[in-house]
Amino acid sequence: MSVTTSARAGTAMAVAAMSCVQLGLAASVGLFDAVGPEGTAWLRLAWAGVLLAVLVRPRPSAFTRSALRACLALGVVTAAVTILFIAAVARLPLGTASALEFLGPLGVAVARGRGRARLWAALAAVGVLLLTEPWHGGVDPVGVGYALGAALCWAAYILLTQRVGDEVAGLRGLAVSMPVAGVVATVAIGPSVVGDLTWSVLLAGLGLAVLLPVVPFALELLALRRLTAAAFGTLMSLEPAIALLVGLLALGQVPGPAAVAGIAFVVAAGIGAERSGTRAEPTAPAADTAAEMEARSPATL
Repeated sequence: MSVTTSARAGTAMAVAAMSCVQLGLAASVGLFDAVGPEGTAWLRLAWAGVLLAVLVRPRPSAFTRSALRACLALGVVTAAVTILFIAAVARLPLGTASALEFLGPLGVAVARGRGRARLWAALAAVGVLLLTEPWHGGVDPVGVGYALGAALCWAAYILLTQRVGDEVAGLRGLAVSMPVAGVVATVAIGPSVVGDLTWSVLLAGLGLAVLLPVVPFALELLALRRLTAAAFGTLMSLEPAIALLVGLLALGQVPGPAAVAGIAFVVAAGIGAERSGTRAEPTAPAADTAAEMEARSPATL
């Protein structure tokens, strides 16, 4: 696969992942009344862990110690970013929460990027300011705190996901990290909401888990094999714009003129990131031979 084709494939995966995330978040709002935002996050993570463990069936003995530690750390960070962000969405408009969370990927882009990468990050930062309009005040400070906490976790998530994707073939790394995230969420939240569960709530949680996080997290892992962390972080600037659109169509959250201008800035930054952020050579995990990759069944990829 050529460098340009790899970049386009990585970009398409990232955009598809962002769309699934925002649709999943909008759909999650319907469960807030039954189990609350934190309970909704727990259901999604627990089901996702079960699904990936059953479908992929990873063998921890096949991992190097370094790869296994990275997968475990990714699981903890995944649980944290999911729980913190869903708590922010319960208190802030979807577009605002996503824009604040984007400060995490933006920080990765600035820290890791060079030259044009930092230019696109600065352009995206202007868009984030226009989307959040902090000068107006009136934003729930607790919601802002949750969103900023999610931003820090998302920055760690990007770096760990790229490392796991480089060291572990297919989706086996995700099939370890996601059950870990499910266990962390169960310990932190499960006992407080288990009494509110019904069969309909459990089934709804299963459907949401497929939409978020199973599909988007898998796409993000594959995208980070094709893009630099800096480019991926800046490309995430499209997510507040997608969130604004989903918030408008699904939740009736109407954006103001500044928010519309912010969309233009973040879209421009996302396009720039896609053009300048390909990884020189997508890394194939050394532990897998070509024959093993060809022999592996579709369920384990």
